[in-house]
Amino acid sequence: MSVPATAGPQRPHHAVWPKRLPHSLTPPQTSLWENLAISARRYPNKPGVVFFGRTYTYPELVGMAERLAARLHAMGVRKGDRVVLDMQNCPQLIVAHFAILRANAVVVPVNPMNRAEELKHYILDPDAKVAIATADVAGEIAKADAQLEPRQRLEHLIVTRYTDAFDATDSANVPPAAWNDWLLARHPLPQLAGGSVMDWNDALANDLPLPVPAVGPEDLAVLPYTSGTTGLPKGCMHPHRSLMHNAAASAAWGNATAENVTLLVVPMFHITGMVSVMHSSVYVGATIVLMPRWDRELAGRLISRWKVTTWTNIPTMVIDLLGSPNFDHYDLSSLVHIGGGGAAMPQAVAQRLLEQFGLRYVEGYGLTETAAPSHTNPPDAPKQQCLGVPFLSCDARVVDPETLRELAPGEQGEIIVHGPMVFNGYWKRPDATAAAFIELDGKRFFRTGDLGRMDEQGYFFLTDRLKRMINASGFKVWPAEVEALMFRHPAIQEACVISARDEYRGETVKAVVVLRASHKGQVSEQDIIDWCRANMAVYKVPRIVQFADALPRSGSGKVMWRTLQEAEARSGG
Repeated sequence: MSVPATAGPQRPHHAVWPKRLPHSLTPPQTSLWENLAISARRYPNKPGVVFFGRTYTYPELVGMAERLAARLHAMGVRKGDRVVLDMQNCPQLIVAHFAILRANAVVVPVNPMNRAEELKHYILDPDAKVAIATADVAGEIAKADAQLEPRQRLEHLIVTRYTDAFDATDSANVPPAAWNDWLLARHPLPQLAGGSVMDWNDALANDLPLPVPAVGPEDLAVLPYTSGTTGLPKGCMHPHRSLMHNAAASAAWGNATAENVTLLVVPMFHITGMVSVMHSSVYVGATIVLMPRWDRELAGRLISRWKVTTWTNIPTMVIDLLGSPNFDHYDLSSLVHIGGGGAAMPQAVAQRLLEQFGLRYVEGYGLTETAAPSHTNPPDAPKQQCLGVPFLSCDARVVDPETLRELAPGEQGEIIVHGPMVFNGYWKRPDATAAAFIELDGKRFFRTGDLGRMDEQGYFFLTDRLKRMINASGFKVWPAEVEALMFRHPAIQEACVISARDEYRGETVKAVVVLRASHKGQVSEQDIIDWCRANMAVYKVPRIVQFADALPRSGSGKVMWRTLQEAEARSGG
């Protein structure tokens, strides 16, 4: 078989490549909306989404998305406009995501854990005028919006409640009691400082005209934000074609068919849940069993009841489920494919899955900039604690970070990626875009900022980070962003954020804080933690705060965070 140009010359991993698959893929040359519309025509009676016992067929999802798209168009949303989408996993998120695409607009997915201080950036930077949110977070959006200049504010906010999507009185499908406050509570609609607020059901109750479809593979589809070593989060410009490629490729790699029953619990505001699970499932017409958040007992019941065949997760979820006192009551025999990423799967857990269930845990690797997977393990030949091999159509190399010279197998360097899954660049940030790419062998490669090595067979392994980042249970925490938020506390003179070891999360967030002289003795470590919890997403909140008289500095005056990190490592933290 000849190797397509997109896959590059013969690479070592081609020897372990699944024989049933080509090295590269030709994805459909259509918009992402077409995947939902086609699945609805192909499978008119098939469950598309299951949510607490409520089943939605593919035609139902299309009908709701079209009505919402018509409403967005009536609100003034036009081709290329950015629409904020802020929800935990629920059917409305899928409907809204596809409605925005059908309105020829761009989805701006936002982590619902973000608070008002963080949310201002997600309204301001993409110049959003419309947002769609669940009622539990809508108040934070309104609070953020009110702090902006009038010309920067939202014009419309559409608000849904989780109970719009299922029958909360159905005793056979009771959510975990701990979720009642945000899942079942009737949060009142907030007021928008300079705009209108509309209830979800009212928004869908219309017979307004749909706009003419006007987008194709090259048009912008999604603008997910990613943080980095400096400054505020940056928007990653993904056209329809990059997500389409990885949706189709994920389906092919996992041998997916319309008979797949997929447990979707990784968040869809994140690129993995959005592309590798949601878009991939919709592409093949699979059934999605939806969880809004992780709960091991609910997961066990859902896998057993719906005969789930495919489950993408982060390893801590598997560890948690296996540790359930009710585990023996759950039937996992329907699972044929299990895998994920975000953190390494402990070898002992992977071995238990293999011995007890015959399941090989397939680890993968990808970034927001690469539309989820750029690497994954061959399902028939996975290696443990390994990123896998370059994905379909992907050319990945290891280069010296300084000279950019390609390195031989076994040598540590920076992982770089080329392929149709790579984003176009950072929104409004030509400087950051230029710095993120290099040219090698006539191709444009994205610099991941991760250090790794490739073995003789072409499998990649993560060894370190070039970028300063904390990986807490698969959530990426960027110290510079947390520090910038902490500096707003009136008692904090300086703060340096580092990672500390955590038995469950792998890593957790620690802040070394220098207090202003006027506040010493008046503020405790717990006070700082509580303030952080009120002002930033919970996964970013320092679990440990340590007061110091001063932070170590270099001759040029820069804070030497690495000195603090090395001291933490020596202390066993």
